[in-house]
Amino acid sequence: MKPPASEERQGGPDAVAAPGPAAPPALSAEPVKKPPGQGGRRSFGMRLDVRNLSLLGVLAALIVVGGITKPDQFLDTNNLQLVLTQASVIGVVTVGMTFVITSGGIDLSVGAIVALASVWATTLATQEFGFAGILFTAVVVGLACGLVNGVLIAYGGMVPFIATLAMLASARGLALMITDGKTQIVTVTSVLDLGVPDSYVLGIPPLVLVFAAVTVVGWLILNRTTFGRRTVAVGGNPEAARLAGIDVRRQRLYLYLFSGLCCGIAAFLLVILAGSGQNTNGNLYELDAIAAAIIGGTLLSGGRGTIVGSVLGVLVFTTITNIFALNNLQSDVQQIAKGAIIVAAVLVQRRTARNGEV
Repeated sequence: MKPPASEERQGGPDAVAAPGPAAPPALSAEPVKKPPGQGGRRSFGMRLDVRNLSLLGVLAALIVVGGITKPDQFLDTNNLQLVLTQASVIGVVTVGMTFVITSGGIDLSVGAIVALASVWATTLATQEFGFAGILFTAVVVGLACGLVNGVLIAYGGMVPFIATLAMLASARGLALMITDGKTQIVTVTSVLDLGVPDSYVLGIPPLVLVFAAVTVVGWLILNRTTFGRRTVAVGGNPEAARLAGIDVRRQRLYLYLFSGLCCGIAAFLLVILAGSGQNTNGNLYELDAIAAAIIGGTLLSGGRGTIVGSVLGVLVFTTITNIFALNNLQSDVQQIAKGAIIVAAVLVQRRTARNGEV
């Protein structure tokens, strides 16, 4: 029996088709879907813009609240300068914290490192070397603490939470040992002069200018350098980053060194602001820095960070603290409000991640 013409042309029902030109795809009315990741940068940028605009809206609302509740005090130029000055100290710490969280880590020791650096930099022996001695000591102590954290985490295999918690306890204890529970008064005139209005540049306190410089440098490093891209890669997927040729351990060491450097700079700013060194300095700075970074858009699990959002988060928290203080509200209410904001920010992040928007 003669096979059908179609089977005869194809060599029979069991024959393998010879290789040939592929048939053109059939036309479809369905729109062509873009491959995953295409247009991601633009949509990611839009999400960041929306988040930053939201924070600006919150900040504007707080300013309105402060202006309504205490118009004469809150909107006073001196008070606004004070808000920016106070934001500068925790803001510098938050820049370093943003890098650490972006890499998938955490640093609970930033407040204790600020305390240790501030008291070590204000001892009588250090103050004999003047301005340079205080600045140098604060920075070196911050870097040393960051180095210990980095070595324990990157090369010692310790969990960041445990390693930095141990540093928190150790640094606080050492700060208490140095001061013996007493306040160390700064007598170096060149340091104290930076905190008086005569040193302001166009009405801007020097501490705010330092904070602005650290913010700009941090933004450039995170967004315009290979170091920043490696930080994001390590936070997103450490194993994939390792396979791509990134030295994950060295990168983490550098990140904790950077965090320690920021703590040292913040300690110096705090010495200028307070005119003294105390073992209680930097209390709960870790809470404020983590909270500011999270509500600013830095992903707690790593892989995404934003310096601009973190700075806006710092301004939001500092403004809240200032409004509470002007209205004579208790500090415990402030901490409850900050805790609620952190929980809300994390829940928003989880919902965003569940919806596939991260």
